Amino acid sequence: MATLLIVHHTPSPNCQAMFEAVVSGATDPEIEGVQVVRRAALSATASDVLAADGFLLGTPANLGYMSGALKHFFDLVYYPCLDSTRGRPFGVYVHGGNDVTGALRGIEAITTGLGWRRTAEPVIVTGEPGKADLEACWELGATVAAGLMD
Repeated sequence: MATLLIVHHTPSPNCQAMFEAVVSGATDPEIEGVQVVRRAALSATASDVLAADGFLLGTPANLGYMSGALKHFFDLVYYPCLDSTRGRPFGVYVHGGNDVTGALRGIEAITTGLGWRRTAEPVIVTGEPGKADLEACWELGATVAAGLMD
């Protein structure tokens, strides 16, 4: 069975709504043979990453960058996972009050260094997520999870 690891930082109701939509998509009953593991960014470990076949990353944009919690996650797992996780698929969603460009750029730089392969377009939401935004989050979760099916 494949494992999808969702690493997230959800400090606000907007981030929580996006996270729940991503989880809903990833755990759709039509997706078989994929175990979904959820970890808060501050509790995810290198062992979690090494055990996963793919990743979904979620963060708010804080002061033009990813959350400190997600950056801490990357700092913790980068070198222990560098050689062993190359080529693994990932997706990302980012929420911000106005601009999320720096957060997305930082995540792309780190995942490129890790050699991870983005398999879906990022979901970027500014302000309160609307119905279309949450549907995009659901699609992100479903797409990345379905890509892990045997």
